[in-house]
Amino acid sequence: MMESIKSIWEITDLRKRILFTLILMAVYRLGSFVPTPGINATVFQQYFNQLGGTLFGLMSMFSGGSLSRLTVFALGIMPYITAQIILQLLTVVSPTLEKLQKEGELGRRKITDYTRWLTVGLSAFQSLGIAVALQRETAAGVPMVRNPGMGFILTTVLALTAGAVFIMWLGEQITARGVGNGMSLLIFAGIVVGLPGGIGNIYENVFVTRIWSPMKLVVLLVFMLLIVAFIVFFERGERRIPIQYAKRIVGRRMMGGVSTHLPLKVNSGGVMPIIFAVSLLTFPQTIGLFYKGGVFGKLIKDFLALFAWGEPLYTVTYVALIIFFSHFYLSIIYNPDEVADNVRKQGGFIPGIRPGRRTADYMDDVLTKITWVAGLYLAVVALIPEIMLAGVKLNHLPRVLGGAWFDAHLPSWLLTGMDIHFYFGGASLLIVVGVAMDTVQQIEAQLIMRHYEGFLKKGRVRGRRAAS
Repeated sequence: MMESIKSIWEITDLRKRILFTLILMAVYRLGSFVPTPGINATVFQQYFNQLGGTLFGLMSMFSGGSLSRLTVFALGIMPYITAQIILQLLTVVSPTLEKLQKEGELGRRKITDYTRWLTVGLSAFQSLGIAVALQRETAAGVPMVRNPGMGFILTTVLALTAGAVFIMWLGEQITARGVGNGMSLLIFAGIVVGLPGGIGNIYENVFVTRIWSPMKLVVLLVFMLLIVAFIVFFERGERRIPIQYAKRIVGRRMMGGVSTHLPLKVNSGGVMPIIFAVSLLTFPQTIGLFYKGGVFGKLIKDFLALFAWGEPLYTVTYVALIIFFSHFYLSIIYNPDEVADNVRKQGGFIPGIRPGRRTADYMDDVLTKITWVAGLYLAVVALIPEIMLAGVKLNHLPRVLGGAWFDAHLPSWLLTGMDIHFYFGGASLLIVVGVAMDTVQQIEAQLIMRHYEGFLKKGRVRGRRAAS
């Protein structure tokens, strides 16, 4: 390990890329403490603490606490991710965008420009909703805005939109000139900075306030290790499709005649389906910020109550979106027709499957099956912190759907949660493990390309997309 770190420092290009990535991540963390003008930060913090067990609490974790402090980076990377989702969905139904996508690098650049402009629009819309809501809300009777009015609304929209666009720029710069995926690394940085606080909270609960017994701590640590092992097992899992290459004569040499395999990752989409699902689930909450009074406002409030974090409707929608985006994201990054055509051109075939269209259909069928498994795996991992903190609330279902039966027969800890902020589990741990594996794999690839040893003497560190 030390020799590999020394090798990294000796390679000028790789050293510059890593330092560039670290500097931009430091800038991102610095911006997370720049407050939005006109906000009473103390009052807002008290108000936001009441939302810790909601979707806003999960969004705050992804933004590194910027949303809970309402800094200029409060919107985080979510507007950009949402814009990417919308453009990808429109590509399926819009012939113009589909044509641009097939034009190669020039078409992708135009789609990227459209994504950036859409990010600006979504950021402005969300900023407007936050500014309007802040003027109406109070914490313990104290207003959260010092000088409400049109000036405050314009300032808040400008500050939050500029912050979201700057984060988008940071992510793109890290991807282009640094190491790893910039967007994933920014989310990774926002989560990792909260780990010391999570450890301190556990220490205080066990050894200071003694709310938790030592046995509860042991159970939590064992459960955390099991979750880590579960995530690593699935992230490294792959389905290997055998490929046979026919013998052929090239000049005077006999080529081919070997057997190999085509690895298909079980979870090709990584953590992106969860991030996509969370970004879409923010829309009902954002729209609800505009309407507080009147009949229409009451209807929206009642709907959001059914759609609150931990409620059955929210859980079902969350799981459905994760599974949908697992398939959707795979369709973006993997083209079975193209892979089958490349295998055919190289003289390869799958034993028992005819080359060409039959091979593409077979690979598509295999990918569909393993992606269902990946979607369910992501859903289970994403729901772990929700169950431990707030439960599943099946007792809130109507009587005709069995709400009373669930209330009478299921344990209370499953329905109401154990009030455990499992900071090390669920989506946060999946992001940390997945991004770390991907980044290390990219650094190792750079070392091996320059004839250096990797991080491990036996085998290579495999990221989520190392074999896809």
